[in-house]
Amino acid sequence: MEQNFKNHSRIVKPYHVLLFLLLIAGLIGSVINLTMSYNTDHVYSASLVLLLFLICLLMTWYIRAFPLKAQDRAIRAEESLRHYIMTGKALPQSLRMEQIIALRFASDAEFVKLTERSLHENLSGGEIKMAIENWKPDYDRV
Repeated sequence: MEQNFKNHSRIVKPYHVLLFLLLIAGLIGSVINLTMSYNTDHVYSASLVLLLFLICLLMTWYIRAFPLKAQDRAIRAEESLRHYIMTGKALPQSLRMEQIIALRFASDAEFVKLTERSLHENLSGGEIKMAIENWKPDYDRV
């Protein structure tokens, strides 16, 4: 399938949907369990279950956030090199990461022009992606 603006984002349903729903259900259940066991001998174990679900939520967030930061660094390096090869100049420091990530989808023919336009018009990532006429797919980012 050819990648374009409408289909370039990926949702991994078992991770993005199912895991999130299961964690929220478990968190709600553990809160209910803790409140129901408040004046019993099971408060300690109910507290631990709630703590475990909170830890799982944090881990799920950071398991996704840390690799994305590494991918962002790689994209910045790739697009900086691409810009340097095409213009002989460094990629402008004033570009936001959101803009650089969006510019990676621009073909070489429109990359420099779209970079300048992004700077002057302060385009968002979505606006940059919608302005791309010849989409350069990126099948590696998850």
